[in-house]
Amino acid sequence: MSNAATRPPKHPPPWFVHTAWRVHRALYRLSGGRFVWTTSNKRGWGALRLTTIGRKSGRERSVIIGYLEDGPNFVALAMNGWDEGHAAWWLNLEAHPDAVIRLAHHQPRLVRARASAGEERDRLWQRWVAVDPRLDAYAVRRSTETPVIVLEPRNRTA
Repeated sequence: MSNAATRPPKHPPPWFVHTAWRVHRALYRLSGGRFVWTTSNKRGWGALRLTTIGRKSGRERSVIIGYLEDGPNFVALAMNGWDEGHAAWWLNLEAHPDAVIRLAHHQPRLVRARASAGEERDRLWQRWVAVDPRLDAYAVRRSTETPVIVLEPRNRTA
């Protein structure tokens, strides 16, 4: 058995992850939203712009996150750049579950967020593992379970 099989996967340092987040937001703004991609690409996942209400500030907060489609729902992982703790956008959604998402070339959509649980979480987690087989190895390095978030459409577009 090689050491490569037992070695935990490497992930980028926090400064790199935070810089990537800023670059994604800037590209979104500069491209008018054309930067984000849909699940029709070869990767099987897409990126969307999620706008939440800050749990402390009460102000709008936007972030670019990856998603999978699950019927009419959008599914995201509330990872904090592989670090401990949950993503700030998820903490905001726990306080205010209603949000707005925008996919490439689409009108904004109203959604309500919830954490999946039980068999649903297991099924959705496995769908993400199919996209990135290293997720299980990343997950065991965290002291808390990574929330698998379901963004369910509300009745109308924003």
